[in-house]
Amino acid sequence: MTDTPASRDEPETPHPVEPAPKAVFADGMAAAARRAGFSPAAEGEPISGHALLAAMGGIRGLVEAVVPGLVFLVTYTLTRALVPSLVAPIVIGVVMAGLRVAARQTVTQAVGGLVGIGISAVLALLSGKAEDFYLSGFWINGVYGGALVISIIVGWPLIGLAVGFLVGDGVNWRSDPSKRRVLTLLTALWAGLFLLRLAVELPLYYAGNVAWLGATKLLMGIPLYAPLLIVSWLMVRSVYRPSPPADGESGN
Repeated sequence: MTDTPASRDEPETPHPVEPAPKAVFADGMAAAARRAGFSPAAEGEPISGHALLAAMGGIRGLVEAVVPGLVFLVTYTLTRALVPSLVAPIVIGVVMAGLRVAARQTVTQAVGGLVGIGISAVLALLSGKAEDFYLSGFWINGVYGGALVISIIVGWPLIGLAVGFLVGDGVNWRSDPSKRRVLTLLTALWAGLFLLRLAVELPLYYAGNVAWLGATKLLMGIPLYAPLLIVSWLMVRSVYRPSPPADGESGN
């Protein structure tokens, strides 16, 4: 009598295919470009107030980005009391996250903002200095600015990588002088934004001037980010023009 293994009659279960590191990297860079607001430029959406607002997270996203810091600044300016000034933005952050949950909207941005507020509050509470509420922002600007500068030096500008993978161009832009020049310049402009914030805000931090530090941080936030985003859209579209519709796709 011959025994036949059951495995000969049953199909083998295929093993799940792990995503290649290159694909994971590409998806990550494309996602970073979308978060930065480059998606409308890649999709050919006209530059408008609506497109700009959407790229910055909409009205709710703007409120969630600005209000906690503004509440801290106003509360501390009026009371000169550290603990109430730290509690107030945390309460605002919790309320905004709760509103998103109630509306069944994504809470990623609100929760991320709340975590950032919490870290800032802990730093200020541990040191007893109100200006340390802004300390984490210096690290963020320093890391982003430094990473962008280094990417230019080594010949792989990060804005180029992000936009390239977003539009499906990968790293082919490196062999195109026009694209490489524009994307390198864009990387330098964004690096300049982060480093400019440090250059202006750090002296105010070391001087302990909380009022001017808070006001400057607000003024160098969205008011600078929005114009640079528009310039970035224009520059990306100058080298990534939409392809004309093929015959039979015009709808006629």
